[in-house]
Amino acid sequence: MATPLVRSIARAALARGNVVRAISTSNCLSASKADDIMEKWPAEKFDKHFIDYFNRPEIDGWEVRKGEFRNTIIYLIILFSALTELHDYDVIPDPKVVEAALRACRRVNDFSLCVRFLEAIKIKCGSKKNREIIYNYIIKEVKPVLDELGISTPEELGYDKPELFIPQPDYWWEKKWYAEYGYDKKPAFQF
Repeated sequence: MATPLVRSIARAALARGNVVRAISTSNCLSASKADDIMEKWPAEKFDKHFIDYFNRPEIDGWEVRKGEFRNTIIYLIILFSALTELHDYDVIPDPKVVEAALRACRRVNDFSLCVRFLEAIKIKCGSKKNREIIYNYIIKEVKPVLDELGISTPEELGYDKPELFIPQPDYWWEKKWYAEYGYDKKPAFQF
């Protein structure tokens, strides 16, 4: 149910016929609430939703990041987050969705968003073992699109390794870090 403030703004917009400034709300303002629960959508419908959204030719940089959908019932613009919304769900996007998102990012000429999107997918894959399997599969599937659009992966740019990291083994460290960075687990170790 919409809050009283949202309802009063919507009534004012309908009375004046003006476009109302966009309001972000966590309440569902749609008449069919059951259909708006994306977690319950089948995978094909979920993928189609994002692919159709990203493939719109008139999409701009704001919409790629913050997505804009119009609610026809109350003529109020509700802001959703296209890429952020995609990562809010407990799913790793299908390579078809990744391709559509990368094309949308390049269409608005935002190279950095492409790289950060790939980095977010890598983080979303979870453990190191899952990253090696799932993330590499996604990169392999979208590699032709990456080459076509001239997009580098975070690994090709060196973003997978820390640039200014100075290990300090005297402080608390996970045991696996000693082996990864080549340090002996000794007190007062000098580097």
